Amino acid sequence: MTAKPWLDLYPTEIAKTLDYERIPIQDYLTRSSKKYPEKVAMHFMGKDISYKEFHEAALKFANYLKSLGIEKGDRVAIMLPNCPQGAIAYYGILYIGAIVVQTNPLYTERELAYQMVDSGSKAIISLDILFPRISKIIKDTELEHVIITGIKDYLPFPKNLIYPFIQKKEYGMTVKVEHRGMNHLFTEIMKIAKPSPVSYSFDYDEDIALLQYTGGTTGPPKGVMLTHANLSANVKMCDEWLYKCEEGKETLMAILPFFHVYGMTTVLVLSVMLGNKMVIIPKFDFETALKTIDKQKPTLFPGAPTIYIGLLNHPDLKKYDLSSVKACISGSAALPVEVQEKFEMITGGKLVEGYGLTETSPVTHANLVWGTERVKASIGIPWPDTDSCILGPDSSEPLANGEIGEIAVKGPQVMKGYWNKPEDTEQTFRDGWFLTGDLGYMDDKGYFYVVDRKKDMIIASGFNIYPREIEEVLYEHEAIQECVVAGVPDPYRGETVKAYVVLKEGASVTEEQLDEYCRENLASFKVPRKYEFRSELPKTAVGKILRRALVDEEKKKAEQERLTS
Repeated sequence: MTAKPWLDLYPTEIAKTLDYERIPIQDYLTRSSKKYPEKVAMHFMGKDISYKEFHEAALKFANYLKSLGIEKGDRVAIMLPNCPQGAIAYYGILYIGAIVVQTNPLYTERELAYQMVDSGSKAIISLDILFPRISKIIKDTELEHVIITGIKDYLPFPKNLIYPFIQKKEYGMTVKVEHRGMNHLFTEIMKIAKPSPVSYSFDYDEDIALLQYTGGTTGPPKGVMLTHANLSANVKMCDEWLYKCEEGKETLMAILPFFHVYGMTTVLVLSVMLGNKMVIIPKFDFETALKTIDKQKPTLFPGAPTIYIGLLNHPDLKKYDLSSVKACISGSAALPVEVQEKFEMITGGKLVEGYGLTETSPVTHANLVWGTERVKASIGIPWPDTDSCILGPDSSEPLANGEIGEIAVKGPQVMKGYWNKPEDTEQTFRDGWFLTGDLGYMDDKGYFYVVDRKKDMIIASGFNIYPREIEEVLYEHEAIQECVVAGVPDPYRGETVKAYVVLKEGASVTEEQLDEYCRENLASFKVPRKYEFRSELPKTAVGKILRRALVDEEKKKAEQERLTS
């Protein structure tokens, strides 16, 4: 066991070890519905939903799934933006012991098909406008049921009448699905299903609550198995970290997507556990966010650096009151110090950087929100019950303070493993340590710092993007002989995706054509924003493309431009 100098930094209000309730995640909703039945659980575009209504809707959804033959351990996919239906489905699935498979609504047919096949999902709930996409891939999957809903289903009058016209204008279509056969309408489910209590045989340590897909540079995306124990531990840690916040009195800003484990844990589960209110925004834009903060007065606002940067640089920022914000933990990418300082000056609240991965539910480290000195460029210190160290390439012994190696962690929030991939699971652990793939070091006080990513993952606007997945799509293009994808500096996104391409002899293709091709096969946030055509790519003596050499070129170029501007 490593020394834990960071424990000396803990304020007395934060416990170094925690007591866990050992209950399933859905029991948080049951408890809050009894304790705060009339309290607003969700505010959605002008509509308030109480904890009693939330709980009853989740039970209806659970019983309907049960009537379809969905059982404990079956996988049910949620392919929705932030909306009440997504929250209801999440807890409804858990109520019968099934496993949630969170799916990004931006996924293309190719990406969706892979995830449905790999997870073996038996049912999916999604938006009406996404139904055509699901219909095209369903024959190749194990999906037996498709549940369809629409944003308008939880809009107040008259927004529910107006929205279909807005949707048609924005997406160029409207989709009508009938409630029959394998197709089911969420609105009909809420009419006919009963909110009867449900139960099953529960194992706190072993039962999987969530399959959250993450990519990799050495293979296809992997399903991360997160148990009830993993998620409840991380939520309890988060609650402890925010010790000045009060149960039942906070309002959480739900900008981070629930289909990402960060938003799911720090908003969807934390809020319900404490009987707090979620202010849900289905489609993020900065003006809507500013208006919502001004009107709804959120006190907690988890986010990513690009969100805070965008808000701070909005031309109408001064028109809005952001002083309700008490605390924000920023994740997904490095938080610039100047952004932190400016945001705190404007809101009067605290903004700190945290760190974690999908495999860790997700948070492992964060800077203390209250009661400690500021440490620039640090991801902070490990959360309660979390141990961390820096390991060398072939050693299970921690490196000395200040030495750079791979950040490793242990804790109850660390995943059970990768779905149906025991070899990948084994390779990710070393003597009980989970290897993050990030290079960093620890200082003498116990603060941790990330210096580079061992993996080639790109983080753009808070999205994790994996080069190999994009490269595989590009290699299928008939004009491409060789390609490599890398993250290059971007003043707004942090990083952006760039593809370096070598064409086959005699072949030709334009950037516009490649962009169109990639948009047909990749979610929009993965599509390269830049293309560079080259006669050859830098390689090692054995022919491996040197991605890092290209990244270094871009960094030098960006630095030169900065110095001359």
